[in-house]
This record gives sequence, C-alpha cells and structure tokens, in this order.
Amino acid sequence: MSDDVKTSEARAAGASLRLGQQAPEFTARSTKGLVRLSDFRGRWLVLFSHPADFTPVCTSEFVAIARAAKAFESLDCALMALSVDSLFSHLAWIRAIHDRFDVAIDFPILEDPTLEIGRAYGMVGAEDMDASAVRMTYFLDPEGFVRATTCYPASVGRSVDEMLRMVAALQRVHGGEVLAPEGWHPGCDLLRLPPQSVEAVLSSQDATSWFYCPVADGGQR
Repeated sequence: MSDDVKTSEARAAGASLRLGQQAPEFTARSTKGLVRLSDFRGRWLVLFSHPADFTPVCTSEFVAIARAAKAFESLDCALMALSVDSLFSHLAWIRAIHDRFDVAIDFPILEDPTLEIGRAYGMVGAEDMDASAVRMTYFLDPEGFVRATTCYPASVGRSVDEMLRMVAALQRVHGGEVLAPEGWHPGCDLLRLPPQSVEAVLSSQDATSWFYCPVADGGQR
C-alpha cells in the first residue's frame, strides 16, 4: 500500500464518502498486479468491498458479478473488488471459485489488510479492527467522483441486476438533462427536468405536467 490513500486524512477518519465527492486515490496490490485508482479515469467504475474470502454470500456475489462482466463491459464500466484478506487468500479463493463454478474472476481484487482504503472510504469506523460487516459499493464516474453508493449487511448479498441498472441510469442522467424514474431501464421513458419559473408552470397543459413530464429514451442501448 502506498501513501496515496493517506491524503484522505483531511477527511474525518471513517466518515462516509458523500455523493459528488472525489474518491480518495490509492495504490494497492491486487490479483491483477499493482492497481492505482486513477488508472481507471476515463470510464465508469464499480468499486465494491466484501467482508471476507471463502464466505458463502460473497462467493455467490463474485460468481454472479463475474458472469455479468460482459454486461458491465458493454456499459464501458470497470469492476474492482477489495477486502481485508491478503493477496494470496484472494488468489486461492479465485482458484476455488474456478474449480467449483467454472467461472473466471477477471477483475482485480485488492488487498486492504491495514484497512487504509476501508477507512478512507468510510467502509469502517476509525476504531474498527476488522471489516467483517462491510459490503459497500461505490459507483464512480469517469472523472473519479462518487455518483451513488449502496450498503448491505454481511448476511444479504447485492443484486447484480440492480448494480447494472444503477450504472446505466447514472450514465443516462450524467449530462443533467433528464431524470431516471423508479425502476428505470434503458429504453424506458425518462423524466424531463421541471422548469423553475412561474411562467412555465402557469403555461403547462395541466396541474401536473409541468413537474412530471415523461420523455422517450433517445439513448437506449
């Protein structure tokens, strides 16, 4: 682990990252070699943590995420995982997953044995000694800013379908021109940004169309 992540100490230790904040830089060993967060600039990134290797829920997640890797790639979205386990534990777990499920884990899994990354990102508190309850996901835009996060308990696995939906929705609204309604998927109607003037409100066709106006998804994949 390099000193890069220590620049995050300007934030309160253990404080959660807020939406719109720049994700703290780090360099760490991974199953794909030395990884630096800024190497992923220019594309979307899903950074997700898991409580521990060789655990049932985490294994189910990694199998599902690996099988959906092409779907993330089609969104030009990279994947990166991490836990407190050592690099060699990650490698052994990858082998176990491959042998049991015939699935290859091609995205990097980072080691964070000292919890530096976990604390910098608010995954664990400043005084916590382990990350056994951590199941966080950070959705980063191509400039490295946090656009969404999710947090699950160790006993409940994430939904890969929801992770993919979140990436697609964030990409579609990233320009600030439209909004994604409940349950939105590519090809479904989006919502127009409501006007902010009395004139526009009074000139609308009815009492609701000024603030709730569906529009066709012109950028469907």
